[in-house]
Amino acid sequence: MTQHTIIIDTDPGADDCAAILMALGLEQLYPIKILGITTVCGNVSVKCTTRNARIICDWANRQDVPIYQGAAKPILNTLHDASEVHGETGLAGAPLHDPHTPLQEISAHFFLIDALKQCPPQSITLCTLGPLTNVALALLSEPSCQQGIKEIVIMGGNYLQQGNVTPNAEFNFFTDPLAAKIVLHSGVPLKIFPLDVTYKALVTTPRMNCLRQLNSQNAKRVADLLQSFSRFDIQQFGLEGGPLHDPCPIAYLVAPQYFSYRQVFATIEFHEGLMRGAMQVDWNQRQGHKPNSQWYYDIDADAFFKLLENAIAQLP
Repeated sequence: MTQHTIIIDTDPGADDCAAILMALGLEQLYPIKILGITTVCGNVSVKCTTRNARIICDWANRQDVPIYQGAAKPILNTLHDASEVHGETGLAGAPLHDPHTPLQEISAHFFLIDALKQCPPQSITLCTLGPLTNVALALLSEPSCQQGIKEIVIMGGNYLQQGNVTPNAEFNFFTDPLAAKIVLHSGVPLKIFPLDVTYKALVTTPRMNCLRQLNSQNAKRVADLLQSFSRFDIQQFGLEGGPLHDPCPIAYLVAPQYFSYRQVFATIEFHEGLMRGAMQVDWNQRQGHKPNSQWYYDIDADAFFKLLENAIAQLP
């Protein structure tokens, strides 16, 4: 299996929490090395997302994972967080402590630049689970750092599925659409996991009960967080369960066979207005543009949740 050296860029968030813990568990089962976690504003303020990332590493007994605080606001827009979904802390319902995992002194986008410039060419996978502000700032500040990127695996966007923050837009891309546009047009290999696929990975009671049966405090914690987080989508959209967004790109690292994709050209509307964050996806390659991304649209959900279960089982 391919070795993956990864940096997780994230705005924890309940589903981010599940994704981080999944990655930490998979690191014990597969050839994955986590170089660090960078935080960004999104679901809640960057102060809260950074605190949450440190707490999540505490929960996994992984105080060795370096954590870097990133952008406090989008490049151009005002931050509209998702505290109505994730709660004021970002991890609604979970008892939170003062974190022990240390916070690194340098900022996230400077860490990204340094790591990508110092590594062998095309050797680091960026797993982005929140707005793309940190990655865009790194690419703008030091374009040469792009040489170190193997691929960017993104949770964001929508095309076949209606948006979850406006009828037209998914939350991460809506929050910082200019950052998304910069990354989409960077020329870096992109794997995009939009709402089209995440809305096929639903958090249901039977799936969460399987987690609760594990001999792991983190399994019970993840099940409780995800079911609390899912109530918003169940109430708003009448779904059987809430979609599990952020673990999808993490699962792809070790189980790409669980997902289906198309090669597409994708871009985004970044101006204010009704179409802010809306994707334009050339699904049938009619516009003559060279594809710039792999766009994932289907998933073997049962296998995906089994992988999540196996990963979390590795943790205390």
